[in-house]
This record gives sequence, C-alpha cells and structure tokens, in this order.
Amino acid sequence: MPCLNISTNVSLESVDTSAVLSETTKAVAKIIGKPESYVMVVLKGSIPISFGGTQQAAAYGELVSIGGLNPDVNKKLSAEISTILESKLSVPKSRFFLKFYDSKASHCCFFSAAPYESLVVLGFSLIAVFLFVRPIKHKNMLSVCMLCISNRVQTSGGMVQLSKA
Repeated sequence: MPCLNISTNVSLESVDTSAVLSETTKAVAKIIGKPESYVMVVLKGSIPISFGGTQQAAAYGELVSIGGLNPDVNKKLSAEISTILESKLSVPKSRFFLKFYDSKASHCCFFSAAPYESLVVLGFSLIAVFLFVRPIKHKNMLSVCMLCISNRVQTSGGMVQLSKA
C-alpha cells in the first residue's frame, strides 16, 4: 500500500486539490505497478517551509511502499510528481524534494489490525473447533467449522479480519 505524503508552503485554498490527489494517485499506481485502490496520498498546504534559504514555493514529499521501489522507479516517480506539483501548485521542480522508503510488509498495518493477526486468530479458532467438537461425526465437521468461521470472520478487500461480535 503506497502512501505519498506531500507538504508544501503553498496555500491550497484556491487549488483544485481533487485534481492533485487524483493525478498523483494515478502516477504512483502506474509507475510502481500497484492498483490505485492501494495508493494513499496526503496533501498538506500552508506548511512553513524554507528551502535553500528562502520561503518561495517549495514542497517536500515522502513515499512509503511495500516493494515496487528501485532507483529507476524512484526517478520516474520524482519526475512525474514534480511535474504535477509544478503544474497544479506552481512549485518549481527545483524546489521539490522526495524521499523514498521501501518498507517491509511486517512494518505496516491495514484494516486496523496488526499484520497477520487475523490469520493467526483464525488458525487458533480452527484448532479450538477441532479440539472441542471432536465427538461430532467427520462429515459434519466441515459444517461446524464453516459456521464458526462465518460467525467470527469477515473478509474485506481480500483481507481476513475478525468481527467485533
């Protein structure tokens, strides 16, 4: 799930932020090779920034991604995002700095759960079912497991997550 954070000293009051967010989302997804639905873009304006000793229009960005980054991709991303910021926010390309973080999946959380937490709990649920429901005939075991799973687990976007019930 790539996340691009952009801070700029430019006021966003008269800027079509939807266009900036949309264009940067498409650029990141296309260049990294991940679906747009996985990309998050955060845009903060009117942030005090001094770059090169002046407070002229400038921007700073950080892009975190689980894989998909390398020197060639980083150059393409930097060029594309700086072009968008120059055209939409009037930030010169020479006054934009972008930092890249290639993160491990274990360092990120998604769907409000720690990584792999849901699958671990699901595994323990299945073990409990097999230990405590042993007297049931084998042909019914699958039905009991599926009932237990459907009552305790939800899927969302391909991720397994425990229900709060």
